[in-house]
Amino acid sequence: MTTLHNMGVAELAHALQTKQVSAVEVATAFLARTGGNPHNTFLDIDSEVTLAQAQASDARIAAGTAGALEGVPIAHKDVFVTRDFATTAGSKILSDYRSPFDATVVQKLSNAGMVTLGKVNCDEFAMGSANENSAYGAVTNPWDTTRIPGGSSGGSAAAVAARLTPAATGTDTGGSIRQPASFCGITGIKPTYGRASRYGMIAYASSLDQAGPMARSAEDCALLLSAMCGPDLDRDATSLDVPAENFSAKLGDSLAGLRIGIPKEFFGDGLAADVRTAIDAALKTLEAQGAKLVPITLPRTELAIPVYYIIAPAEASSNLSRFDGVKFGHRAKDYTDLVSMYKKTRAEGFGEEVKRRIMTGAYVLSHGYYDAYYLQAQKIRRMIADDFQRAFAECDVIAGPVAPTVAWKLGNNASDPLADYLADIFTLPASLAGLPGMSIPVGFGEGRLPVGMQLIGNYLQEAKLLNVAHQYQLNTDFHLQKPEGI
Repeated sequence: MTTLHNMGVAELAHALQTKQVSAVEVATAFLARTGGNPHNTFLDIDSEVTLAQAQASDARIAAGTAGALEGVPIAHKDVFVTRDFATTAGSKILSDYRSPFDATVVQKLSNAGMVTLGKVNCDEFAMGSANENSAYGAVTNPWDTTRIPGGSSGGSAAAVAARLTPAATGTDTGGSIRQPASFCGITGIKPTYGRASRYGMIAYASSLDQAGPMARSAEDCALLLSAMCGPDLDRDATSLDVPAENFSAKLGDSLAGLRIGIPKEFFGDGLAADVRTAIDAALKTLEAQGAKLVPITLPRTELAIPVYYIIAPAEASSNLSRFDGVKFGHRAKDYTDLVSMYKKTRAEGFGEEVKRRIMTGAYVLSHGYYDAYYLQAQKIRRMIADDFQRAFAECDVIAGPVAPTVAWKLGNNASDPLADYLADIFTLPASLAGLPGMSIPVGFGEGRLPVGMQLIGNYLQEAKLLNVAHQYQLNTDFHLQKPEGI
């Protein structure tokens, strides 16, 4: 019981299938660790629901009908709707909201046998790079509680790093899986846009949002991603019509001859020395395994920030118009007419960053500005995607930093939202192109704070990324490191 929390997804799945431990024992051990809500990670826990799911898992294991991940616990980012747990998207406007259905990703993982521990904190409507925008308080980084865990999936990353759960779901619109994974020293992957269904995932920017797993290792992420992905054409118009894939199947492939593209734009003056040192060492490890480093260029990297912060707020301003106090969620108490009710409800329910992005989005879509801003941003987005395709003609995967620095201090950028935006420089390009990307822990920077390396693949090449990460992790132990006292 004392060592269960140190086991990853693959280890726990094996121990459960071979009946070395029961699902109820595993669930009980992890529920005990969430007591007091360390690092403000969880927003909703219901031990009765969790233990009932664990008992059902034990029954299926006994009957020989267990799923691939039967009995393994997971926590869900609070932008995935769930029947058995409240869903708030980190916002007051959805306080105590209960969904009548589960998101497809939640349902798929449940079908694989996973047991839900609860819902974890995130930036409000997934808008943020620090998890400081949640209406329910900031999440702290388990490696240094004075630091941010990254965002918007900061609760997911911190919960995995603190060994409160072996795995968590996250979403990545502009880096919200990769950046917190980097800052918290765990592994996370954003698959190709459309690989995982967006049905039941509360929308921020519909052409960018994508679900993905966060866990300790590439091996664990491969198992989770295999369960999460697959077509959902009847419920998600952006779902890809490609069959579910076993991402674990290629984890044994050699890296000999693999061409790793190194974009010069990712290694400029803005990259902190401690981050660069860790990335350089990781690249040497991959070289020693037979990979070849190839210089490439992604010339429009610096344009990713203005392009993203035009397109994403534009889509958000449309998506968030549904939160008006009429059908669900918070409604203002004192109002005089319908328009007054709309205004007061939204003013009370939305946080400052969400309001900022809604207003930005409404502005760039307004008459006289649509052509100048939104349309131009979409054209550059296509050019960024084309840059990647030219690069992939010369390499198999692309590697570089996830973020320019390690995790910064809580409140450090509170009065300067642009500083948060600029920190997304390395993750935004792949998101705009719809490419798969992941973060793996490759060392430590100042103050023993984790550093992640980003791996980017071509469309539908998640298995290749996961194998590169797995081969690296077979030769290093950074993914096994944990914060002091945990």
